[in-house]
Amino acid sequence: MSRFFGGFAALILWAAPAWAIVDIQEVTSPGGIKAWLVEDHSIPFTALEIRFKGGAVVDPSDKRGAAHFMSGLLEEGAGDYDARAYAARSEALAASFDFDITDDSLSISARFLTENRDEALEHLRLAIQEPRFDENAIERVRAQILSIIASDAKDPETIVGERFDALAFPDHPYGTAREGSADSVAALTRDDIVAAHQGILARDRIFVGASGDVTAEELGLLLDALLGGLPETGAPLPGETEVALSGGITVVPFASPQSVARFGHVGLERDDPDFFPAFILNQIVGGGGFSSRLMQEVRVERGLTYGIGSYLLALDDAALYIGQFSSDNTRIAEAIEVIRGQWADIAENGVSAEELEQAKVYLTGAYPLRFDGNGRIASILVGMQQDDLGIDYIPTRNDKVRAVTLEEIQRVAARLMRPEDLRFVVVGMPEGLEASN
Repeated sequence: MSRFFGGFAALILWAAPAWAIVDIQEVTSPGGIKAWLVEDHSIPFTALEIRFKGGAVVDPSDKRGAAHFMSGLLEEGAGDYDARAYAARSEALAASFDFDITDDSLSISARFLTENRDEALEHLRLAIQEPRFDENAIERVRAQILSIIASDAKDPETIVGERFDALAFPDHPYGTAREGSADSVAALTRDDIVAAHQGILARDRIFVGASGDVTAEELGLLLDALLGGLPETGAPLPGETEVALSGGITVVPFASPQSVARFGHVGLERDDPDFFPAFILNQIVGGGGFSSRLMQEVRVERGLTYGIGSYLLALDDAALYIGQFSSDNTRIAEAIEVIRGQWADIAENGVSAEELEQAKVYLTGAYPLRFDGNGRIASILVGMQQDDLGIDYIPTRNDKVRAVTLEEIQRVAARLMRPEDLRFVVVGMPEGLEASN
């Protein structure tokens, strides 16, 4: 499920010095496309981040993998350019375009120089609005995807994620791999890919962030040129779903001296009033590296793993609280019991004032490191919009961290931590571990 980690990470991207250099403008193009902009004219370069809500979840149930397949073809020829010519033209323009898809969104990252902005964006427009989907490119990308699927079938970390997802979301696209299966990918046609393009790249689901050498007026005009010709509406989204996990252990046999385990239960939605203190709580539980409870108890004190972590995963249609680790087959049963014990202890007794203070210091002090370029800033602006954090979030964020009290953390711990609901999925040959329903 780590592939879903996206917009809510904006929570950890801001620090006190940051808002001195981040002046966000809300821009609306003449055609009605909204964007957030941070102007920076110190270098003749701009980063543009475009995100379409609803990524691979728009796949029909019998066409799983179509959206992922489509995203891999956007740069494989557009307009009058075949795949090789399109790549050559991008290089000649010193422009960089990246296309990525998760279940919840399709992202387009563009980097270009001011001196050839118009040419670079027209080249990007072709990929967005006029992809060729040539048959030779389709078959080449199909072969690549099938190779990845075959490789993933032998990767325990991929296996544990896919089995966990299937248990959590049996009736939702989240429960199947966005790449699709070997059978579904082999059966996809060009028409399926065209339908995925029309269903996702639509104007009713756009978020835009820009940072660099561009004014608000210039940004509005280029957005209309870049995105104005897209369909007004896209394919229907599946809607919210319940997390179907229940407490217990699922074992997936896999020949290896180590087992990989993923564990978790239902989490909190991003707009839940308790999400912020829960995020701070997780820093203490499993998000804080060596200072976290899980790392101390499972690795440092007992040597049961090299690493363990946990995180809140707020998806568009559901929320999870999950973690992962690996351990020797002979010791993974012990590790699971330690995790269960920590979950129960924190649910009942909460955390210490010292742990809370350490988490606050880290979460209010680490953010300037994230502001390492226009590309990162543009991405952060999109994440803030997706999470509906508000354009004034930056100057108030650290005050919100500092305002969380120990009593609030204890209350949220009792609500969030559900030891009886923990589901462990273990891939390996674990000893002394019995599967349970």
